[in-house]
Amino acid sequence: MVSSLQLHRINPINHAGSACAAATAAAVGSHQIIKQAKPAWICAVSEDNSVPENMKHHHTHAVASNQCCSAAVQAIDAPIGAVWSVVRRFDKPQEYKRFLKSCDVILGDGDVGTLREVRVVSGLPAACSTERLDILDDEEHVMSFSVVGGDHRLHNYRSVTTLHSAPPLAGGGGCRTVVVESYVVDVPQGNTREETCAFVDTIVKCNLQSLAQIAENLAKK
Repeated sequence: MVSSLQLHRINPINHAGSACAAATAAAVGSHQIIKQAKPAWICAVSEDNSVPENMKHHHTHAVASNQCCSAAVQAIDAPIGAVWSVVRRFDKPQEYKRFLKSCDVILGDGDVGTLREVRVVSGLPAACSTERLDILDDEEHVMSFSVVGGDHRLHNYRSVTTLHSAPPLAGGGGCRTVVVESYVVDVPQGNTREETCAFVDTIVKCNLQSLAQIAENLAKK
């Protein structure tokens, strides 16, 4: 059965307000400090009924005026245990993230705070990324990591992935899992929010589709 995937793109920025703030800053001169707008707390899946209410707080991000936020939802025809066994491997993201060619743990043993360095396949505007494990909850099936260094353009990237069980489809079938992955990231200089989200959404979408294929094959064994 073909897995389903949905994308949720969030753009909380008030462009008129941003233009007003820029004009005010120019008017008062360079000797005064202009207070920057506070980040907006945005839930990337607030309108998605397939995501349980008790999971939505994991996908609520502080989004600054120079950032964008989005989410993808992937249904997988496999039990949650099979899917989580792949997702939780912070040391082996390349098992389902096809744009990564290698991963080395450079600090830690897999617990929260562990650092990894991943190498990206050729053809992408990046070479490597240093990432920190922020959340690993085996009971609630929640994983989160932040990009803290490397040679890439996705600065201050933070991703949260959650899993929850879903009832079988009408007409039969086995256990199903819904995977939600949301992120917030800086918009690179020279790019728009739409361009940044389109690029990252493509990566996330491909990763989740690959995860679905791997987990469904595991469930058949």
